[in-house]
Amino acid sequence: MARITLRGTGDIEQITVDMIEMLEKVGKSCELIGASSRGSNVMIVFEKYYFRSNSTASLSIMLTEKDGSIYADVMGSGGGTGIFNVSWDAEENFVGSAKSVLLGMGFVEL
Repeated sequence: MARITLRGTGDIEQITVDMIEMLEKVGKSCELIGASSRGSNVMIVFEKYYFRSNSTASLSIMLTEKDGSIYADVMGSGGGTGIFNVSWDAEENFVGSAKSVLLGMGFVEL
């Protein structure tokens, strides 16, 4: 599993739309699995197939609005294959894609 937390500002709904749009362009096999919002929280889940590990990795992003800031908790999981569940850095790569998108939107890593 790979995980990062970032903080930024803006409209959480627009950030959600932009995240979905940009992450779907990460690769042909990257797809939105679902999105849900409750109050000032948004959960977005993606999957992407990685040829190098012959497996699918999952990316979960929780956006939380608090005290005028937007917090993005990003977690990558899965992506492993074989008896030792070797992922060949699939989770880290997927989290890195989300990190790049968020940094481009003015977020900073905590």
